[in-house]
Amino acid sequence: MTDTQYIRPKDIDNRSTFWQRVQWRVEAIAWDVIYWWPMTALGPDRASNFGGWLFKKLAPLLSQRKTVLRNLRLAFPEKTEAAREAIAQQAWENVGRTAGELPHLPKIDPYKGDRVEITGLEHLDAIAASEKGAVFISGHLANWEIMAAVICNRPVDCLITYRMLNNPHIDRRINKVRHDYGIDVLTPKGLGTREMMRALSAGRAVALMNDQKFNQGVAIPFFGHDAMTAPGPSRLALKYDVPIVPFSTTRTGPARFHVTIHEPFLPEKTGDADADVKACVTRITAFVEEQVRANPGQWFWQHRRWPKDAWAKAGVMDAPSS
Repeated sequence: MTDTQYIRPKDIDNRSTFWQRVQWRVEAIAWDVIYWWPMTALGPDRASNFGGWLFKKLAPLLSQRKTVLRNLRLAFPEKTEAAREAIAQQAWENVGRTAGELPHLPKIDPYKGDRVEITGLEHLDAIAASEKGAVFISGHLANWEIMAAVICNRPVDCLITYRMLNNPHIDRRINKVRHDYGIDVLTPKGLGTREMMRALSAGRAVALMNDQKFNQGVAIPFFGHDAMTAPGPSRLALKYDVPIVPFSTTRTGPARFHVTIHEPFLPEKTGDADADVKACVTRITAFVEEQVRANPGQWFWQHRRWPKDAWAKAGVMDAPSS
C-alpha cells in the first residue's frame, strides 16, 4: 500500500506514548486472533450469519442498546414497544452482519457474481463521462461499504471519506481490505477538506456519508425532530457547481445487496448562500429519512443522531428495557 492510498496524519501517532503504542499492538493482535482470522475462515455467508447472530445475543449487554431504543421511540412514536424492539433486533443483526462481512469485501464484487444488484448505473456512467465531478451522498444503510466499491469499480475517479480509527494498526488493516476492494483513495473525515476541494476542482468526484450527528452543522428536521447535520456535501456541490448523487443500499441476504443510484440533482442557487445550503441539506436529510423508513432495521440506530434535549422533549430519556 502506497502513501497516496492511505492518508493518516502522522502527528496523531507521533503524539502517542510508549504504553499507548503497546496497547495498540495488543489490540491489533486480539483483533486478528479473536475476530479477523475466524471470520475470514468462515467465508462470507457464514461470517455474515454468525456476526448477525452474535450481535443479537450481545445487544442486551451493550450500553448502546438504550440509545437504539430511545432513537426508535423518537422516530416512531406511533409504533408499539414490541414493534420498536423488533426493529432494534434487526438493527443489531445488520451491524453484526456488516462486521462479519468486512474481511470478505473483495469477494462481494458489485460487478462479478450475483451478490450485488445495481439499479441506476446510467447515472454513474453519465458522471464519469462528464469529467466534471460530483458529490455522492448516502447514509449508514445495510452494509455501507458496498457503495464505495460500486463507484470505484465502474470506475469513477472518486475520493472516498472514512472515519479514521485511533488504533493505526487496525486502521491500516481495514483500509487494506478497502483498497483490495477497488477503493483507491481514502481520506479521513474532518481531515480531508482540502483533498476534497482539490478533487472537485480537478473534475473528480467525492463521496461522503451525510446521516450522522455533526455538532457544528445545521439543525435540520429528521423524523420530525431537529438534528445537527453536516453541511459539507451541500457546500461542496454549490461551490463547484456539481450535482449531488444520492445512493442507497438494501440488504437482500447474507453478503447480498441491492444498490440504487438515484437521480442526480443540482442544488438550487438563489443568491442567498446560507439558505441554499440549508435547502440542500434538508433535501439530503429527507432522502435519508425516506430510505430509513423503507428499511428501518437496516440503519445504524446505535449512533446518537439527535441531541439529548430532543430525547427529553419527546419524553424518551428512560426507554424501557425488555
